[in-house]
Amino acid sequence: MIRYMEELSPGEAAGIKKTIQDLFRQTCILQVKCDPVTLVQRDNPRYRICANHREFIADYLSVLDCELIHDPHEHIFRIKGDGMPTDRMTLTGTRILLILKVIYRDKIMGEGLNATVTSLEEIREVGSSTNLLARKLTVQEWQEALAMLKTHQIIELPGAIGSLEDDSPIYIYSTINIFCASADINELVKHYADAEESEEFTSEESEENIYENVSQ
Repeated sequence: MIRYMEELSPGEAAGIKKTIQDLFRQTCILQVKCDPVTLVQRDNPRYRICANHREFIADYLSVLDCELIHDPHEHIFRIKGDGMPTDRMTLTGTRILLILKVIYRDKIMGEGLNATVTSLEEIREVGSSTNLLARKLTVQEWQEALAMLKTHQIIELPGAIGSLEDDSPIYIYSTINIFCASADINELVKHYADAEESEEFTSEESEENIYENVSQ
């Protein structure tokens, strides 16, 4: 592995290191990402690095008890395994994740390029209609949930979380299909609509429970 890195240019080696860091921080690398200011989709250079150095990155991750997975349908590289870091997601964050999936599923069928764009106002409306958000959330609850969803590339936000307005566009990435399978969404919504607010679980546990049924 050391020899492989030494044979690369300093720029290429630095790119691989940054890509591996991003895999552990974000759990996946998307082929196309949205510009956080304009929400215009652009090619992601990290994805190209994963493709060009796939064998080396896979070997490196295997030492850390992780596996590099390529999903050609969703156009992502992602990692899984015992060495993968785990984040804790509150029940409130999970409810917002489910609401986003409902919005994504309902819109993707017929609104073209605008299908995956939502807003805080729409999230609240859908949350109220599904009983997933039966109370007014605090600013801290919104910020914590949105920050985690952005980190794991489920959403993209135009600028800082604290500056979001009710009608600010929020882009929903197709990676939400990894965390919320279409076949299970109705059951999940029903379950968490009746759940107690004190419940917490890890986002990794959630993914493991439902990923096998992800709609391809």
